[in-house]
Amino acid sequence: MTLYGIANCNTVKKARAWLEARRIPYVFHDFRKDGIDEAWLARVVAHAGWEALLNRRGTTWRQLADAERAAVHDAPSAIRLMLARPSVIKRPVVEHAGGFEIGFDEQRYQALFGT
Repeated sequence: MTLYGIANCNTVKKARAWLEARRIPYVFHDFRKDGIDEAWLARVVAHAGWEALLNRRGTTWRQLADAERAAVHDAPSAIRLMLARPSVIKRPVVEHAGGFEIGFDEQRYQALFGT
C-alpha cells in the first residue's frame, strides 16, 4: 500500500498516524519530493474521477487566476493542472489492493483496512 501526499499536510499527518497506530504497513510518496507522473494520475482519475481528485477547497486552487480555474473542465485539463501544481490534489491518496482512497475519513479507513 502506498500513501501519496505532502509531508506537512495536516490530513496526510492524520492518515499516517492512524495507519502507524494500527501497525498497518505503507510506503509514503511525497508529491513534492518524489514527484508525480501523468500515468499514475490517469489511473486515479479513471478509478475515482477527476472531480474527486481535484481539491477545489484548498489554498492552491483559491490562489489560481480565474482563467486557470476556468480552464479545468475535464480529465485532461485537470491532470495538466495537477502535474503543474501537485498541491491541488486532494490528499491523501492511498493506493491499495482494492484501488484508491482519496482523503482521510477514519470510518472509511476502518472499513477498508481494519485495526
